[in-house]
Amino acid sequence: MKRMIMTAACALLLALSACSGTGSAAPEKKEPAEPETIHHAEIVIRDYGTVTVELDGPTAPVTVRNFIRLAEEGFYDGLTFHRIIDGFMIQGGKPDTVEKMDMCETITGEFTANGWENTLLHVPGTISMARAEDYNSASSQFFIMVGEAPHLDGYYAAFGHVTDGLDIVQKIASDARPTDNNGTIPADEQPVIETVKIID
Repeated sequence: MKRMIMTAACALLLALSACSGTGSAAPEKKEPAEPETIHHAEIVIRDYGTVTVELDGPTAPVTVRNFIRLAEEGFYDGLTFHRIIDGFMIQGGKPDTVEKMDMCETITGEFTANGWENTLLHVPGTISMARAEDYNSASSQFFIMVGEAPHLDGYYAAFGHVTDGLDIVQKIASDARPTDNNGTIPADEQPVIETVKIID
């Protein structure tokens, strides 16, 4: 049964693209912090608390640059964790308006199967990018691991890890009541991301 759930979960990640394209002209963007260094961000989640993540710019510079840009533009403010599978991951960052769709850009998939050296593993606390079947289709949706998923290693762009608040991530996962094996959470039960703050 656990294997079936993990297989379905993997299919879930393959099936989800954060945005289908860049849409109309995006608003003027300010330059993000230098991505080739280590950065830190705080993900403030309503009714749960703050999860601090370390962003690994040297390993995944394109992904980190994209995450920082979206956070600094307020993209994540008010979005939710809409798919949650206890023992696997919590996923959020799906745009909910046309305006936010227009802020999205698809990015290069920084993982081994796409010709990029990335040795980060999908273990509890890892933050990584969701994508569709196309290796270069990730955009805004990210997931934070609750369990281990070695079948994702080398196929998804892990770009950092939780340094504080993993217990919050685990609590969100254990509280979730998905409506199907794909981890779909009813709209009125989705944990809300109040903001993502780039600390350094």
